[in-house]
This record gives sequence, structure tokens and C-alpha cells, in this order.
Amino acid sequence: MSDRLSAVDASFIYLEDQATPMHVGGVAVFRRPRGGFDYDELVRMIEQRLDLIPRYRQKVQSVPGHLARPVWVDDAGFDLTYHVRRSALPRPGNDDQLHDLVARLMSRPLDPTRPLWETYLVEGLAQSRFAIVTKTHLALVDGVGTIDIGQLILDTSPQVGHHSDGAWIPQRPPTSTKLLLDAITDAVQRPRELVENARAAAGDLFSSTLVKRIADTAGGLVTAIGTASTAPSGPLNVRISPQRRFTVARTSLDDFKAIRSEHNCTVNDAVLATLAGALRTWLLSRGRNVTSSTTLRALVPLAVREDEDDETVPGMLGNMVTAKLVDLPVGEPNAVVRLHHVSHAMRVHNASASKVAAGALRRMSGFAPPTLHSLGARAAGSFSRRIFNVVITNVPGPQEPLYAGNAKMMEMFPVVPLVRNQALAIGVTSYDGGVYFGLNGDRGAMSDVDNLARMVEESLEELLSTVRV
Repeated sequence: MSDRLSAVDASFIYLEDQATPMHVGGVAVFRRPRGGFDYDELVRMIEQRLDLIPRYRQKVQSVPGHLARPVWVDDAGFDLTYHVRRSALPRPGNDDQLHDLVARLMSRPLDPTRPLWETYLVEGLAQSRFAIVTKTHLALVDGVGTIDIGQLILDTSPQVGHHSDGAWIPQRPPTSTKLLLDAITDAVQRPRELVENARAAAGDLFSSTLVKRIADTAGGLVTAIGTASTAPSGPLNVRISPQRRFTVARTSLDDFKAIRSEHNCTVNDAVLATLAGALRTWLLSRGRNVTSSTTLRALVPLAVREDEDDETVPGMLGNMVTAKLVDLPVGEPNAVVRLHHVSHAMRVHNASASKVAAGALRRMSGFAPPTLHSLGARAAGSFSRRIFNVVITNVPGPQEPLYAGNAKMMEMFPVVPLVRNQALAIGVTSYDGGVYFGLNGDRGAMSDVDNLARMVEESLEELLSTVRV
């Protein structure tokens, strides 16, 4: 029997269009080691480890007539140098130029005739730095059998990692006749899927039956939200273009811990309250009518520890994934009251939501946040866009340095994809004492996304001013 895509994985193939490419990204910035780090080294590093994730040598093949979901097949013409690419900024490249490059790279859909991932080595950054930018399709990463490519290349110490012990030999892809016979067999066993597959391929993705099947087939990766009211309308829910803007905000984990200690909340509460304050300022800067009752609804897929109060454990910190709807109190002018509102909302969710174990994640070595951001983006893609305004993925990372070869990673910024009629997605990752925000926005609707990034840092300062020294 063919290796068929799950209903969830297939949904991300069907959801994709020119304006909403369904890939998650990451931007890792490294200090160039004394011995240097070049493109050939990155290619060797990935080649030595690809046997850990066989899916990265496979492509998606459709079934004739859409009688069944597509299947994974080995790419007999797999060319690693097509997927691992080289780019450069005019020296000395600055961060704004890097962010512009990331926005352009993330705007381009992945080639559907090849394995659905790309990695870029970006040279020319000032201060002896370089960046590695990754793009991985949401259909590819399930967090159990397949992890994100960004997780594959990082180690806890220099020159440590897996080395392949053999050459890869692709299996012959199934013939059209074989695909049809398998599809007919599936249709006989599950006749309802025949109609649903045809409707999904035709773009009728939001019929209640199909959405329910996508949620059911997710295998516990996300928490079913059930029926929810329509999210408030506003500038974040508009028709979007294929083009993106990307920017970042840098903050300190110690600052969030100080807020946690002062106000008896979690670091995640403080992150969400900081974003609520930033979004409030952004709405006011646009001349929007903001009243005391104004809210923005965030879909917040979270990686959750067994001990949620312990935020200092190094290594793989998240072993559960759950998705929550949180109304951010952007109408509240007082920063502390905003924080209390967020903390209360999160406590209600934590008390009522059933968390889904993803224990296989703990067995994976390396830097897990890229994979968990992918799972968060998958969660967002599985729900109706009408019930939330913005996606915020917040993934705790290791508080110790990580390396690609001999190069130390300095910063890591997630790039969460936009879904239809969603102008902004925010990814947050903590790493080695820092908390890093990646803001991915539609180029037209979020022309001022750089201002929003600055407002994130200002909102944190406002909360910090309430901490007694």
C-alpha cells in the first residue's frame, strides 16, 4: 500500500495558494568561527544527517482523479544542492537587509514537484556573522516521524552529531495503475473519503464534515477548540497578497522572569501581555477606535512542560502541544491590569483544556523549537480563520549555547506562515537568555510591522517599570 498523506498533511497541500504558502521558517544567526564556515560545510552537515528524516528525500505525488489523498514517494532525482542554497548580503550586511531577504524568501512557494524544504546559507552579515534560513512545508513536519530541518543541524557542542553510514537508494515510485488500485481499495473500505477528497482538492475545505475529519485525524497534535464565536473584525483580518514583510524584536528572559516574580504569573502570560500592549499601541497609531472593551483574539499553540513553572531546564523543554484561543485586552490602558486579564484567561484554559502528550518529542535531540513552531502553525491551519485575529506561537528553548559545526548560534527567530485573510503571525522563542520575536506580516497590510516590533520592546519596558527593585 502507498505511503499516503494523512488528512491533516493533505489539507496543507490543498490550502496552499499563491498568497498563502504553507511553509514555516526559521532565521538562525551565528558567529563565524575562527576556522570559518562555508556552504560546502553546511551541505556536508545536512547530507550526513538526512537519513534521520527520510521524508526530506520524498516528494508528494497526486492520485489520478483525486480518488484518494496524495502519497509520499522517493525523489529519484533528489539533488541536495537544489535544496541547500547560498545567498549573500552586500558587505557589511545589516539586520534590515537580512530581514528583507527573509521576507522575499518566505514569499515564494516551495516547488511542489520536489521535496518540500529549502535551506539558505546567508553570508555577508556585519560583525563576523552569518545566517541560516530554513523553509519547511507544514505537510512535512508532524513532530513525531519527521522534525523540522532547523532542528537537524544544531548540536549542544561543536562538531557533535549524527553521521550517515550509508548511501541512499531511492525506491521506485508507484505507477498510475498502482495508485488507482490503492485508491479504489481505500474507497471500498472508506467510501465517504472518496467524496471528501474530491471536495478538498476542489477547494471546499471548510465544510463541517471535512473540518471535523481534519481535527479527528490530527492524532491529538492539537487541542480541539470546538465551536467558537467569530473574532472581532479589524485591520489584521484582510485580504492578503503573496508578498511579506519580516522583522524581529529582541528581549531578555530575565526581564520576563522579573515580571513573573513580581506579579505571580507565568513567563508566557508576560509575553502575551507584552504583545497585547504592543498591539494596543499599534492600533492607536493607526487611528483605530480603541475602547475599554476592545480585544484581539489570538490563537496560541503552546509547547507545554510537565512542570510549567520550571523555565530553566536546558535542552528539550516542551513535550506537549495545545492550542488555545485568548482574547488579548488591547483596550485596557493599564499594563498591570492587562497582565492580570491575560493570566486569568490562561488559568481558565489550563484548568479546562486537555493537554495532548507528544512524548516522542522528548526523545529527539537538538533544537526542538523549530519543530514545535511547525506544530503550532499546523494547529493554526487546522482551524477556521474566522475565529481568531492573529497567531502567536511561543516555544521555550534551551538556555545553553547550540552550534552548527563549530559556529555558535547567537539568535533564533521563528517565521510563522500567514493563513488566508490573516495579515500577521508572531513566533516567539527563548534561547540562551534571550527571548526572540519574529513578526511575519503581509507586505501591504502590515507596512508598519517594524513599528510594531519596536512597540513590543516598549511594551515590555512598561511592564518592567512596575517591578519593584
